[in-house]
Amino acid sequence: MTLRVRALEPTDSFTALTALLHAGYARLGALGLNYTAVDQDVETTRRRATRGACLVAELDGRLVGTLALWRGGPDEETERFRRADAFVLGQFAVDPAVQRRGVGAALLAEAERVARAAGAVEVLGDTAETATHLVEYYRRRGWYVVGSVHWPGKTYRSVLLAKAL
Repeated sequence: MTLRVRALEPTDSFTALTALLHAGYARLGALGLNYTAVDQDVETTRRRATRGACLVAELDGRLVGTLALWRGGPDEETERFRRADAFVLGQFAVDPAVQRRGVGAALLAEAERVARAAGAVEVLGDTAETATHLVEYYRRRGWYVVGSVHWPGKTYRSVLLAKAL
């Protein structure tokens, strides 16, 4: 089993990335949580993946994970995410068939390295309050809750999470 985390390349398929996101978020969608990645189209995947950097994980050459990250800025909807010295993480998914094998941890570690190398002092993200398994996942990796928000159009309230770099 060879795991490789790398930057998205021009030859990568946004259709395959979208399918991975749908699979990774299917459990959350079944819980009634309308995360964007539950059913987003390919153009939304492309837009979100190219907003900043996008990482992908391959296991034995097969796409099994992804995570997008971008510098905070004035277009963000919450004050905490507007900080130029922070990176925001999103569109984070791991193929359910390989979850709990370190793929997500490897993606997060690389995202933190990329953000730190770009001068960020903090990484930020959010997830549904009721997705307690995800909140705990982040907490085990040194993240902490810094607030909450109800994003427009979402059926759930999100916790805002941060990790100092």
